[in-house]
Amino acid sequence: MDRRDVLRGVAGAAAVTAAPAIRAQPAGKAQRNVLLLISDDQGLDLGCYGVAIRTPRLDRLAREGTRFTRAFAAVSSCSPSRAVINTGLYTHQNGMYGLQHDVHNQSLLPGIETLPSLLRAAGFATALVGKKHVGPASAFPYEAELVPERAGIRDVRELAAAAASFIRSTDDRPFFVTVAYSDPHRAAVDYGNEREWPGVRPVRYDPRRVPLPSHLPDLPEVGADLAAYYEALSRLDSGVGMILDDLAATGRLDDTLVIFLSDNGRPFPGAKTNLYDPGLHLPLIVRMPGAGPSVNEAMVSWVDIAPTVLAWTGTAPPAAYRLSGASLLPLMGGRGDPGRDAVFASHDFHEIDQYYPMRAIRTRTHSYILNLAHPLDYPIAGDVAGSPSWQAIAADPSVRLGRRTQAAYLKRPAEELYDLAGDPDELVNLAADPAHAGVGQALADRLRELRAATRDPWLAGQADPYSHVGRH
Repeated sequence: MDRRDVLRGVAGAAAVTAAPAIRAQPAGKAQRNVLLLISDDQGLDLGCYGVAIRTPRLDRLAREGTRFTRAFAAVSSCSPSRAVINTGLYTHQNGMYGLQHDVHNQSLLPGIETLPSLLRAAGFATALVGKKHVGPASAFPYEAELVPERAGIRDVRELAAAAASFIRSTDDRPFFVTVAYSDPHRAAVDYGNEREWPGVRPVRYDPRRVPLPSHLPDLPEVGADLAAYYEALSRLDSGVGMILDDLAATGRLDDTLVIFLSDNGRPFPGAKTNLYDPGLHLPLIVRMPGAGPSVNEAMVSWVDIAPTVLAWTGTAPPAAYRLSGASLLPLMGGRGDPGRDAVFASHDFHEIDQYYPMRAIRTRTHSYILNLAHPLDYPIAGDVAGSPSWQAIAADPSVRLGRRTQAAYLKRPAEELYDLAGDPDELVNLAADPAHAGVGQALADRLRELRAATRDPWLAGQADPYSHVGRH
């Protein structure tokens, strides 16, 4: 596939970015800055989302902005998700099919533009603070990359200081700053909790009393693993507060669009790399100057982030192709949008030896997942496979992932269809149930239309040897 084919495929995307006109005007200065905060491997785990952990600063941000309750990643894997956020294109469109670093070596396709390239060309001061995990470098021409990426960086005060220093140096230029945390991604030892961090008062959690997600078993090893994960989340919360305090102190908060989200689900079996709800359903908090606080129930996706940033800043989208998302600005301060009734997801690899292409559509009532290489065993991401949780689970095949058997988790059918109203944990597959044939066919058709419109390379059959199976 040459560059012209790529751009033709991208041009078939289902939606375009919204026009840059905005109803709510920022108070104070006329600049329109952007602060994009990305956590690493965080599920829907914040106090403001009803989870009993301490995250006061993000809870406060949610009270001041719009908290989305139905926000979904378009893929549950680190590099592919960050590529989606920065391009407004699904992973099968932008070419970041799997992880970028080391031997995995995945990168955006030629001709794909990103937020840092578009905004820097528009005169914005652009900086990445923290984790990068995307490529090629030429597609992400940040003016500055601060706190060079290195394994296990957890010093949230250092990240905050680097972001504040850059923002203070921008003078009269508007800025686009991405702060990409390593928390709460797993570290080599646990979650970076083995030492104290400057400026952070650690929040400890009792492994016997931690909130237990429904997709995990109640085992001592799981409880201890979750306690360490929640501690890392509370540290992340402290770091976000440091950045927001400095932004307010310099008077820049009132002309800055602040977006907080996670790249993919929590680093536990049943979540990260999955297209089930725990892998995709994530926090999204957006604070826009001029818009009142709200809780919004519209179904939104990470393909909508780039169009939102471009619309807020008045920056033109790429000229060669259309984006697959649409700006969230019209939703700010509101409670929902009935027209946003579905989100799509697209997964190909995680690590380079973990090929398991999946496509999915989720509505308010149903989830439909297409497993394009279903004869393969479902692969377990390396950091999950080495975790205390998975080690304890895999040691006894009778232990269930919530109510799902390990056998069902590892060997999946060609199609999965779930009634989310009666089965929110996605356990009872209705794909072969005649009583649900109508809704299954409608979702399968809608998914195929999206794949055709975005010229999914797996749709043509060159990477889909099982295309004769089922509806697809």
